[in-house]
Amino acid sequence: MLFADRVDAGRRLAERLRDLRGADVVVLGLPRGGVVVAREVARTLSAPLDVIVVRKLGVPSQPELGMGAIGEDGARIINKQVMQLEGISERDLAAVEERERAELERRATRFRGGRERIPLTGRTAIVVDDGIATGSTARAACQVARAQGAARVVLAVPVAPPDTVAHLRDDVDELVCLSTPDAFFAVGQWYSDFRQTTDEEVVACLDDAASAYSREQAASTGGHNGLAGCDDEVLIECAGVQLPGHLTVARGAAGIVIFAHGSGSTRHSPRNKLVARVLNEAGLGTLLFDLLTLEEGMLRDKVFDIELLADRLTGATTWLRAQPEAFGARIGYFGASTGAAAALWAAAGPDADIAAIVSRGGRPDLAGPRLPEVAAPTLMIVGSEDHHVLDLNRAAQAQLHCQSSLAIVTGATHLFEEPGTLHQAAELGCEWFVEHLTGGVPPVLDQ
Repeated sequence: MLFADRVDAGRRLAERLRDLRGADVVVLGLPRGGVVVAREVARTLSAPLDVIVVRKLGVPSQPELGMGAIGEDGARIINKQVMQLEGISERDLAAVEERERAELERRATRFRGGRERIPLTGRTAIVVDDGIATGSTARAACQVARAQGAARVVLAVPVAPPDTVAHLRDDVDELVCLSTPDAFFAVGQWYSDFRQTTDEEVVACLDDAASAYSREQAASTGGHNGLAGCDDEVLIECAGVQLPGHLTVARGAAGIVIFAHGSGSTRHSPRNKLVARVLNEAGLGTLLFDLLTLEEGMLRDKVFDIELLADRLTGATTWLRAQPEAFGARIGYFGASTGAAAALWAAAGPDADIAAIVSRGGRPDLAGPRLPEVAAPTLMIVGSEDHHVLDLNRAAQAQLHCQSSLAIVTGATHLFEEPGTLHQAAELGCEWFVEHLTGGVPPVLDQ
């Protein structure tokens, strides 16, 4: 298994740990790279993130040979057997510990920026690193977490050699490792991007996580109304395929619109991004994501496989409903070209529960026999100069049994490239979504 970077590894690891969501969990990242991976785990589990700083106590004559490890708040694990074999006195041990503890405290202060260590007493500690080679640091971190009062210790990593994993299982209550390749030489060989993580990046991860967790706690205790806020790159798991996307939800938003792009396009479509900005400004959340993988997008049979596209859209909807940012939100679909057909197809499902659909320059005819089953109020926006597609939309509207409307943008062709036409289409779609996702009352967003 090859990971794009530490963020990708963290998101995949988080999916394997999703069953711990809702438990009394603290996610602990090993600096530096492990903190980036841990940030994604904490985000998915809606759990607090902290750094776990450990220092190995090396034998003076052989620093690579550990005779123990230390952590914050006096946590200390000593291997008496190694001390006896190497003839290490208590005085020698104290000298090494004094030096290492000074460095430990310096690093902890640097990373946390004045925040207190998150208590572990009675909680589940998930110790996360970006990978394991020998396992000595990970073992020490787990022992320190236990010494700090953790009731349960879970070690979670994207990749490690199988023999190291086997040796570590006895040190933890649970070990989660996504990949255990036999041909293991270094952690970095399993990443496309394994650039060094800086202290500044660690600090930024911890600051971001602390702010996000504080906002979630405030929302859960009545400090805020509406959805939790976010503006993040996301990775959506759909039937074994991971699809990248971008989720934007302002705190207090009342609904979220999922975009289904047209043939040959991606989440980076400038037209859909313009529409998304208009919706965001009106207080609506948006999810733009790729319906197909990069390889699938080059295959014509995939690009026009409406049933496949609809299945991906349904999978993304299921994923979104499970996110804290979308808890209880009313969801709408915005489809363009073939994406509109996918939106109508997906919304026709018996358990779809979609509140509204907007089609821009859509091909609803490709949804075929599913059209009469669509229950969501549907707006079709077509350019007056897009004659063939306009005829197809009129014919499709006649097959709909739900509330529907056809809006024609004067002077626009299929891609709405004429000045002002795309923005007009965006405003029409926005009005439709505000009416059907918020009851016609734009939400009041927290500033």
